[in-house]
Amino acid sequence: MKLSANRWAADLTRLLDQVYADGHGRFPVNVTTVAREFSAQRFSGDAITLVKGASLGKFDGALYRAPTGKSGWGIIYNDAISSKGRINFTLAHEFGHYLLHRADYPDGIECGQQDMVRWDGVYREIEQQANTFAAGLLMPLNDFRLQIPAKAKPSLDDLVACGERYGVSLMAAALRWIEYAERRSVLVVSRDGFVLWARSSKSALKTGAYFRTVNRTPIELPVASLAATGGVGGRSVAEHDEAWFGEPSTELTLFSDQYDFTISLVHLGEAVWRPHEDDDWVPDTFDLMRRR
Repeated sequence: MKLSANRWAADLTRLLDQVYADGHGRFPVNVTTVAREFSAQRFSGDAITLVKGASLGKFDGALYRAPTGKSGWGIIYNDAISSKGRINFTLAHEFGHYLLHRADYPDGIECGQQDMVRWDGVYREIEQQANTFAAGLLMPLNDFRLQIPAKAKPSLDDLVACGERYGVSLMAAALRWIEYAERRSVLVVSRDGFVLWARSSKSALKTGAYFRTVNRTPIELPVASLAATGGVGGRSVAEHDEAWFGEPSTELTLFSDQYDFTISLVHLGEAVWRPHEDDDWVPDTFDLMRRR
């Protein structure tokens, strides 16, 4: 039986919980060790035998079959990447491809940066599945909820702490939190005054607090937002009356020179249901993925 990304992540999480029953050394997950040892036990003769950095050009990571005459697979990450969190997520992402997709892609798979960090519908289904697996393996929800409860209003420091715990980037931690958050919050990634993409919590999405960026004209940032008016580099916090979605909000923003984009986490207050403004609105792939 072919297992789903969530099932693979859940099975490995249970296994690691047993191995590290006392909690010591449980996080961050050593993806290299887990990938090599688990694949050797589960898929003898077709295991992951190599995990290393190399020059990959525009790709962040890749899954390659061993050269002719040799058995097994190799996970390669771009050794030009300086962020340990990004490397760790890349390794888990490629491990996900190994578990889920190697039979369908016998020559291997190469993945770019945006495949790792952007989870909405403009990317192929297999990239979404590899991301889902990586998030589940590195940041299991049962543990993440203990760090930041679903009703909490996390600061950037809270999310940075989770990133350090799980060995992932701030963005990966923020995406994981907003996946189960019960409060109305929106994660916005922007560059040069325009929204690149955004992710809304379920309650924010239901009340019309979202940005649709797939196959759309680029959306300008709200002119009064910190993301549009802030400086370069570092973290900032601002309270707004109506900058975001025309209602009071707290905006937490990280201006990143390293990645050439700005990350904004916008916390909104309580709200009642608002119907979609355009009657012919059709959910994009991200919305459909959410409903699955």
